[in-house]
Amino acid sequence: MYSKKLYLLLNFKNNITMKKNYYIFYFIFIIFLTSCANQQQETIKVGILHSLTGTMAISEKDVKDATLMAIEEINKNGGILGQKLEPIIVDGKSNWEHFAKMADSLISKEKVKVVFGCWTSASRKTVKPVFEKYNNILFYPVQFEGVEQSKNIVYTGAAPNQQIIPAVKWFFDNVGSKVFIVGSDYVYPRTASQVIQDQVKILGGKVLGDEYVPLGSLKVQSMVEKIIKTKPDFILNNINGDTNVEFFKQLRKAGITPDKIPTCSFSVAEAELLSMKVDDVVGDYATWSYFQSYTSNENKEFVKKFKAKYGQNKVTDDPMETGYFGVYLWAESVKKANSFQPKDVLKNLAESSYLAPEGLVYIDGETQHTWRPTRIGKINPKGQFDIVWDSEKAVKAQPYPRSRTKGEWEQFLVGLFQGWGGKWAKSAD
Repeated sequence: MYSKKLYLLLNFKNNITMKKNYYIFYFIFIIFLTSCANQQQETIKVGILHSLTGTMAISEKDVKDATLMAIEEINKNGGILGQKLEPIIVDGKSNWEHFAKMADSLISKEKVKVVFGCWTSASRKTVKPVFEKYNNILFYPVQFEGVEQSKNIVYTGAAPNQQIIPAVKWFFDNVGSKVFIVGSDYVYPRTASQVIQDQVKILGGKVLGDEYVPLGSLKVQSMVEKIIKTKPDFILNNINGDTNVEFFKQLRKAGITPDKIPTCSFSVAEAELLSMKVDDVVGDYATWSYFQSYTSNENKEFVKKFKAKYGQNKVTDDPMETGYFGVYLWAESVKKANSFQPKDVLKNLAESSYLAPEGLVYIDGETQHTWRPTRIGKINPKGQFDIVWDSEKAVKAQPYPRSRTKGEWEQFLVGLFQGWGGKWAKSAD
């Protein structure tokens, strides 16, 4: 009798113990599965900040697409350090103040580890304090006026000695010595004009005019009339955005053709030509580090992939290619740092390199600018560029053109900023 009761008691206790162990095991198993799922879902957020609307959308939308393509390629190859990248795309709306708000939101709210973006120097200068405040990183993909360095910006676009200065010399050697300068009225064209004027003076030439219109304005008739009156040997064009469409249309309407007065543009590339009438631009020039017509194997593959993804009628251009390889330069720096944290990546940017479609590019540790080649292209009837001059090797960037001291350049910028009421662009009338 007692032995049977003892057996039942022990068996009852064993059953309770087994049930407890079962629930404990089940609970631990659920936690394990949840943890695995979270690890699989965890991604590294990266920001893409470009104008998808407004006057600059003509140029920036395709840079966004090329940047996305690089991110998707990296993810298909396993990501970085075993982690996939999650792009967070925001619209700068061609408005500098809005760029700053979006940059702050990407960093403080979305917690991105890096941002790829901006086009105009006004947008870059407006977001610069944001990146320095949070010690985050901006990869800036567009040629610019120089006269700037920041430990939180990687300048992958060309500096003046990689674009503007070689172009001035080539036109002096091949076209003439009298130049007319046009541009949009903000910090890049105004500063670029000073670089040009310094070079023209050094070469013994003459600047016959220096005219500007507000960004996005179509009122270009006055500058065209002054070009007709002064009769320069060539025009150097720092107009940005869709104003270029109207400018070239008015040049042709006035009888100004490349065989008489050629134009060399610093912000018109293959993507912008899609929005123009080809007859309005054939025979004119542009200076960049990259053209779609460049014949490297890496470029052929890049063009093929881009067209396959976005459409055979699409083109590639310098800012797009720069946006693309900027992602790979960042990825290389992350691997060197073995960390996604901006403070760690910033310490490992120096000499990060990538065999880009344009050739080997790498970040200069001293300036955080990028070594890139210089190429001058002539627009052909197909809306592409025939390369007429090539530096044939990457050129070290000089952020501050040597025609003036660093202090003199910075004083010039302060004058612009104060003259525009604490902004980096002149307000439209």
